[in-house]
Amino acid sequence: MQTRRTRIQDYAIGDQARFTKTVTETDAALFSAISGDFYPMHFNEELARRTRFGGRIAHGAIAVGLISTVLGVPLQGPGTCAAVIRELHFDFTAPVRFGDTLTAEATVQEVISARHQVELAVACRNQRDEVVLRGRAVLKVLKEVVTE
Repeated sequence: MQTRRTRIQDYAIGDQARFTKTVTETDAALFSAISGDFYPMHFNEELARRTRFGGRIAHGAIAVGLISTVLGVPLQGPGTCAAVIRELHFDFTAPVRFGDTLTAEATVQEVISARHQVELAVACRNQRDEVVLRGRAVLKVLKEVVTE
């Protein structure tokens, strides 16, 4: 059974969670439809080949979305709405290619009980264990919890 973290006391330094997904062309198309981001680097192979990346790359925001995912159910547990993202800071460290399998990971670094906050190190790695995004997140643990 997966841990359900519904209170600030349920978090401990070193707690970890992961979420894995393969990034597809469909993901980029859907993300563009939602966000309006049709930047040529993601869709124009001829243009993208002339850049330092040597070809098209997926939206970096897809990796950010995976961080959002891992901070939800994988970290908090199924059926739990007990914390929200208060801050998210990150650096893109490598491109995401179509077909890359990304693993988003979050590790609790600090629990600030008085402020109901949890600080986490976050990262996304591809299937070659290259870090494509690295940063930190702050969760605000809600005083009133809703669970299924």
